[in-house]
Amino acid sequence: MRILDLVKPKDLSRLSQLQLLAKDVVEGYTTGRHRSPHKGFSVEFKEHRQYVQGDELKNIDWKVYGKSDRLYIRQYEEETTLRCNLLVDVSGSMNYAGDKAIEGNSKREYAVGLAASFAYFMLGQQDPVGLITFDNQLRREVPLRSRPGHLTPILTALTDKPTERETDLGSVFRKIVPKIGRRGLVVIISDSMGDVDSIATGLAQFRSRKHEVLFFQILDPDEVEFPFGGRIQFHDLEHAIAEQTVDAASIRGAYLERLEAHNGALRDACRRNRVDWIPVTTDQPMVDVLHQYVAARRRLVR
Repeated sequence: MRILDLVKPKDLSRLSQLQLLAKDVVEGYTTGRHRSPHKGFSVEFKEHRQYVQGDELKNIDWKVYGKSDRLYIRQYEEETTLRCNLLVDVSGSMNYAGDKAIEGNSKREYAVGLAASFAYFMLGQQDPVGLITFDNQLRREVPLRSRPGHLTPILTALTDKPTERETDLGSVFRKIVPKIGRRGLVVIISDSMGDVDSIATGLAQFRSRKHEVLFFQILDPDEVEFPFGGRIQFHDLEHAIAEQTVDAASIRGAYLERLEAHNGALRDACRRNRVDWIPVTTDQPMVDVLHQYVAARRRLVR
Protein backbone atom coordinates (compact mmCIF):
# COMPACT_ATOMS: atom_id res chain seq x y z
CA MET A 1 0.00 0.00 0.00
CA ARG A 2 1.35 3.43 -0.98
CA ILE A 3 0.35 6.89 0.18
CA LEU A 4 -0.41 7.73 -3.48
CA ASP A 5 -3.15 5.10 -3.40
CA LEU A 6 -5.00 7.23 -0.86
CA VAL A 7 -3.81 10.81 -1.42
CA LYS A 8 -3.38 12.60 -4.75
CA PRO A 9 0.11 13.83 -5.74
CA LYS A 10 -0.99 17.49 -5.72
CA ASP A 11 -2.30 17.03 -2.18
CA LEU A 12 0.97 15.42 -1.04
CA SER A 13 2.79 18.56 -2.12
CA ARG A 14 0.48 20.66 0.05
CA LEU A 15 0.77 18.25 2.98
CA SER A 16 4.55 18.59 2.94
CA GLN A 17 4.11 22.29 3.73
CA LEU A 18 2.28 21.63 6.99
CA GLN A 19 3.85 21.82 10.40
CA LEU A 20 1.86 20.97 13.52
CA LEU A 21 3.01 22.43 16.81
CA ALA A 22 1.93 21.29 20.25
CA LYS A 23 -0.24 23.81 22.10
CA ASP A 24 0.52 22.15 25.42
CA VAL A 25 3.95 21.25 26.71
CA VAL A 26 4.80 17.70 25.61
CA GLU A 27 7.24 15.00 26.66
CA GLY A 28 9.62 13.43 24.20
CA TYR A 29 13.05 11.97 23.89
CA THR A 30 14.88 13.58 20.97
CA THR A 31 15.41 17.06 19.66
CA GLY A 32 12.41 18.26 17.67
CA ARG A 33 10.16 21.30 17.40
CA HIS A 34 7.88 21.17 20.42
CA ARG A 35 8.38 22.73 23.83
CA SER A 36 9.42 20.33 26.56
CA PRO A 37 8.67 20.52 30.29
CA HIS A 38 12.40 20.00 30.87
CA LYS A 39 14.35 23.25 30.75
CA GLY A 40 17.91 23.56 29.46
CA PHE A 41 20.75 24.85 31.61
CA SER A 42 20.39 28.37 30.25
CA VAL A 43 17.08 30.18 29.84
CA GLU A 44 18.72 32.74 27.55
CA PHE A 45 20.27 30.49 24.94
CA LYS A 46 20.88 26.80 24.49
CA GLU A 47 21.97 25.90 20.96
CA HIS A 48 21.38 26.42 17.25
CA ARG A 49 19.58 24.21 14.80
CA GLN A 50 19.11 24.66 11.07
CA TYR A 51 16.05 26.61 9.93
CA VAL A 52 13.19 24.64 8.36
CA GLN A 53 10.11 25.97 6.59
CA GLY A 54 7.49 27.06 9.13
CA ASP A 55 9.91 28.24 11.84
CA GLU A 56 9.33 31.74 13.15
CA LEU A 57 11.60 34.32 11.54
CA LYS A 58 12.08 36.15 14.85
CA ASN A 59 14.16 33.21 16.13
CA ILE A 60 16.69 33.31 13.25
CA ASP A 61 20.21 34.19 14.36
CA TRP A 62 21.09 36.84 11.78
CA LYS A 63 24.68 37.18 13.04
CA VAL A 64 25.31 33.53 12.21
CA TYR A 65 23.63 34.07 8.83
CA GLY A 66 26.00 36.97 8.09
CA LYS A 67 29.01 34.76 8.79
CA SER A 68 27.86 31.52 7.19
CA ASP A 69 25.14 32.51 4.70
CA ARG A 70 22.97 29.80 6.32
CA LEU A 71 19.81 30.18 8.37
CA TYR A 72 19.89 28.86 11.93
CA ILE A 73 17.36 29.06 14.75
CA ARG A 74 18.32 30.01 18.29
CA GLN A 75 16.82 27.56 20.78
CA TYR A 76 16.03 28.77 24.28
CA GLU A 77 14.74 25.56 25.82
CA GLU A 78 14.80 21.86 25.09
CA GLU A 79 12.52 20.87 22.24
CA THR A 80 11.07 17.40 21.78
CA THR A 81 9.12 15.23 19.40
CA LEU A 82 5.33 15.18 19.48
CA ARG A 83 4.00 11.65 19.98
CA CYS A 84 0.86 11.27 17.85
CA ASN A 85 -1.69 8.47 18.19
CA LEU A 86 -4.36 8.23 15.48
CA LEU A 87 -7.65 6.64 16.58
CA VAL A 88 -9.83 5.76 13.59
CA ASP A 89 -13.45 4.55 13.75
CA VAL A 90 -14.11 1.68 11.31
CA SER A 91 -17.60 0.74 12.57
CA GLY A 92 -20.56 0.07 10.30
CA SER A 93 -21.97 3.60 10.36
CA MET A 94 -18.75 4.85 8.78
CA ASN A 95 -19.59 2.95 5.57
CA TYR A 96 -22.29 5.42 4.51
CA ALA A 97 -21.65 7.38 1.29
CA GLY A 98 -23.97 9.98 -0.20
CA ASP A 99 -24.04 11.64 -3.62
CA LYS A 100 -22.27 14.83 -2.49
CA ALA A 101 -19.21 13.13 -1.02
CA ILE A 102 -15.92 13.72 -2.84
CA GLU A 103 -15.49 10.95 -5.43
CA GLY A 104 -18.36 9.09 -3.77
CA ASN A 105 -16.23 8.30 -0.72
CA SER A 106 -17.84 6.81 2.34
CA LYS A 107 -17.16 8.34 5.72
CA ARG A 108 -14.74 5.49 6.35
CA GLU A 109 -12.81 6.12 3.12
CA TYR A 110 -12.67 9.82 3.96
CA ALA A 111 -11.45 9.03 7.50
CA VAL A 112 -8.78 6.69 6.10
CA GLY A 113 -7.54 9.40 3.72
CA LEU A 114 -7.50 11.96 6.51
CA ALA A 115 -5.59 9.64 8.84
CA ALA A 116 -3.10 8.75 6.07
CA SER A 117 -2.56 12.45 5.37
CA PHE A 118 -2.05 13.15 9.05
CA ALA A 119 0.47 10.33 9.39
CA TYR A 120 2.32 11.48 6.26
CA PHE A 121 2.95 15.02 7.41
CA MET A 122 3.65 14.06 11.05
CA LEU A 123 6.31 11.60 9.89
CA GLY A 124 7.57 14.32 7.56
CA GLN A 125 8.36 16.46 10.60
CA GLN A 126 10.01 13.43 12.25
CA ASP A 127 7.36 12.96 14.91
CA PRO A 128 6.43 9.37 15.92
CA VAL A 129 2.97 8.20 14.85
CA GLY A 130 0.89 5.23 15.98
CA LEU A 131 -2.54 3.98 14.94
CA ILE A 132 -5.48 2.19 16.53
CA THR A 133 -8.59 1.28 14.51
CA PHE A 134 -11.75 0.32 16.34
CA ASP A 135 -15.46 -0.41 16.26
CA ASN A 136 -16.85 -1.82 19.52
CA GLN A 137 -13.42 -3.40 20.05
CA LEU A 138 -9.85 -2.49 19.18
CA ARG A 139 -9.19 -3.93 15.71
CA ARG A 140 -5.66 -2.99 14.60
CA GLU A 141 -2.80 -1.47 16.58
CA VAL A 142 0.34 -0.03 15.01
CA PRO A 143 2.95 1.15 17.55
CA LEU A 144 4.58 4.56 17.56
CA ARG A 145 7.51 4.95 15.18
CA SER A 146 9.07 7.97 13.47
CA ARG A 147 11.02 6.47 10.57
CA PRO A 148 9.63 7.22 7.06
CA GLY A 149 9.06 3.53 6.29
CA HIS A 150 6.58 3.39 9.18
CA LEU A 151 3.94 4.86 6.87
CA THR A 152 3.51 1.47 5.15
CA PRO A 153 2.18 -0.51 8.15
CA ILE A 154 -0.10 2.41 9.02
CA LEU A 155 -1.60 2.44 5.51
CA THR A 156 -1.96 -1.34 5.54
CA ALA A 157 -3.89 -1.26 8.82
CA LEU A 158 -6.08 1.62 7.63
CA THR A 159 -7.18 -0.28 4.53
CA ASP A 160 -8.29 -3.46 6.25
CA LYS A 161 -11.65 -4.85 5.21
CA PRO A 162 -14.39 -2.67 6.78
CA THR A 163 -16.62 -4.06 9.51
CA GLU A 164 -20.35 -3.81 9.99
CA ARG A 165 -20.20 -3.67 13.76
CA GLU A 166 -21.54 -0.95 16.02
CA THR A 167 -19.29 1.15 18.23
CA ASP A 168 -19.22 2.51 21.75
CA LEU A 169 -16.71 5.34 21.70
CA GLY A 170 -16.62 5.88 25.44
CA SER A 171 -15.93 2.21 26.18
CA VAL A 172 -13.27 2.03 23.46
CA PHE A 173 -11.56 5.20 24.69
CA ARG A 174 -11.29 3.76 28.19
CA LYS A 175 -9.50 0.71 26.74
CA ILE A 176 -7.11 2.87 24.73
CA VAL A 177 -6.07 5.32 27.48
CA PRO A 178 -3.71 2.94 29.35
CA LYS A 179 -2.14 1.77 26.08
CA ILE A 180 -0.71 5.01 24.79
CA GLY A 181 1.75 5.87 27.52
CA ARG A 182 3.43 9.25 27.82
CA ARG A 183 1.47 12.36 27.06
CA GLY A 184 1.25 13.54 23.48
CA LEU A 185 -1.30 14.19 20.77
CA VAL A 186 -4.39 12.00 20.34
CA VAL A 187 -6.28 12.41 17.05
CA ILE A 188 -9.77 10.89 16.99
CA ILE A 189 -11.47 10.43 13.59
CA SER A 190 -15.08 9.24 13.92
CA ASP A 191 -18.67 10.13 13.10
CA SER A 192 -19.26 10.20 16.89
CA MET A 193 -22.45 8.15 16.71
CA GLY A 194 -23.15 7.11 20.29
CA ASP A 195 -23.88 8.32 23.78
CA VAL A 196 -22.26 11.71 24.32
CA ASP A 197 -21.99 11.29 28.11
CA SER A 198 -19.95 8.12 27.56
CA ILE A 199 -17.79 9.90 24.97
CA ALA A 200 -17.23 12.79 27.39
CA THR A 201 -16.04 10.38 30.09
CA GLY A 202 -13.51 8.89 27.67
CA LEU A 203 -12.27 12.32 26.61
CA ALA A 204 -11.84 13.33 30.24
CA GLN A 205 -9.63 10.28 30.80
CA PHE A 206 -7.35 11.27 27.91
CA ARG A 207 -7.09 14.77 29.32
CA SER A 208 -6.41 13.48 32.84
CA ARG A 209 -3.29 11.84 31.38
CA LYS A 210 -2.29 15.26 29.96
CA HIS A 211 -2.83 14.24 26.33
CA GLU A 212 -3.80 16.92 23.85
CA VAL A 213 -6.86 15.72 21.92
CA LEU A 214 -8.24 16.57 18.47
CA PHE A 215 -11.68 15.21 17.54
CA PHE A 216 -12.45 15.17 13.82
CA GLN A 217 -16.17 14.42 13.53
CA ILE A 218 -16.80 13.07 10.02
CA LEU A 219 -20.34 13.29 8.64
CA ASP A 220 -21.80 12.88 5.17
CA PRO A 221 -23.68 15.94 3.82
CA ASP A 222 -26.83 13.78 3.71
CA GLU A 223 -26.61 13.35 7.47
CA VAL A 224 -26.32 17.10 7.99
CA GLU A 225 -28.98 18.21 5.50
CA PHE A 226 -31.38 15.22 5.31
CA PRO A 227 -32.22 15.97 1.64
CA PHE A 228 -34.55 13.00 1.20
CA GLY A 229 -38.14 13.28 0.00
CA GLY A 230 -41.13 10.99 -0.41
CA ARG A 231 -41.15 7.47 0.92
CA ILE A 232 -37.65 6.14 1.42
CA GLN A 233 -36.15 2.91 2.70
CA PHE A 234 -33.52 3.07 5.44
CA HIS A 235 -31.02 0.31 6.22
CA ASP A 236 -29.17 0.04 9.53
CA LEU A 237 -25.43 -0.25 8.80
CA GLU A 238 -24.56 -1.68 12.22
CA HIS A 239 -27.39 -4.09 13.06
CA ALA A 240 -28.95 -6.98 11.15
CA ILE A 241 -32.50 -5.70 11.38
CA ALA A 242 -35.20 -5.30 8.75
CA GLU A 243 -35.10 -2.23 6.52
CA GLN A 244 -37.70 0.40 7.30
CA THR A 245 -39.69 2.47 4.83
CA VAL A 246 -40.75 5.90 6.10
CA ASP A 247 -42.10 9.19 4.81
CA ALA A 248 -38.99 11.41 4.77
CA ALA A 249 -40.88 14.69 5.11
CA SER A 250 -42.63 13.53 8.28
CA ILE A 251 -39.41 12.77 10.16
CA ARG A 252 -37.04 15.42 8.75
CA GLY A 253 -37.73 18.03 11.43
CA ALA A 254 -37.34 15.62 14.34
CA TYR A 255 -34.17 14.14 12.83
CA LEU A 256 -32.48 17.53 12.36
CA GLU A 257 -33.48 18.59 15.86
CA ARG A 258 -31.93 15.46 17.36
CA LEU A 259 -28.76 15.86 15.27
CA GLU A 260 -28.38 19.47 16.41
CA ALA A 261 -28.83 18.41 20.04
CA HIS A 262 -26.29 15.58 19.64
CA ASN A 263 -23.68 17.79 18.00
CA GLY A 264 -24.26 20.56 20.51
CA ALA A 265 -23.71 18.13 23.38
CA LEU A 266 -20.54 16.80 21.71
CA ARG A 267 -19.26 20.33 21.16
CA ASP A 268 -19.90 21.19 24.81
CA ALA A 269 -18.23 17.98 26.02
CA CYS A 270 -15.14 18.80 23.96
CA ARG A 271 -15.11 22.38 25.25
CA ARG A 272 -15.35 21.26 28.90
CA ASN A 273 -12.43 18.89 28.43
CA ARG A 274 -10.34 21.33 26.35
CA VAL A 275 -10.55 19.08 23.28
CA ASP A 276 -10.40 20.59 19.77
CA TRP A 277 -13.65 19.61 18.02
CA ILE A 278 -13.38 19.82 14.21
CA PRO A 279 -16.67 18.99 12.42
CA VAL A 280 -16.06 17.89 8.83
CA THR A 281 -18.31 16.76 5.97
CA THR A 282 -17.14 14.42 3.23
CA ASP A 283 -17.66 17.03 0.51
CA GLN A 284 -14.75 19.07 1.94
CA PRO A 285 -11.28 18.42 0.45
CA MET A 286 -9.39 16.81 3.34
CA VAL A 287 -6.16 18.68 2.68
CA ASP A 288 -8.08 21.97 2.88
CA VAL A 289 -9.47 20.82 6.23
CA LEU A 290 -5.97 20.10 7.54
CA HIS A 291 -4.51 23.37 6.24
CA GLN A 292 -7.30 25.42 7.80
CA TYR A 293 -6.98 23.66 11.13
CA VAL A 294 -3.18 23.86 11.28
CA ALA A 295 -3.26 27.56 10.33
CA ALA A 296 -5.72 28.27 13.15
CA ARG A 297 -3.67 26.18 15.55
CA ARG A 298 -0.43 28.00 14.76
CA ARG A 299 -2.08 31.30 15.58
CA LEU A 300 -3.06 29.91 18.99
CA VAL A 301 0.42 28.50 19.65
CA ARG A 302 2.01 31.86 18.98
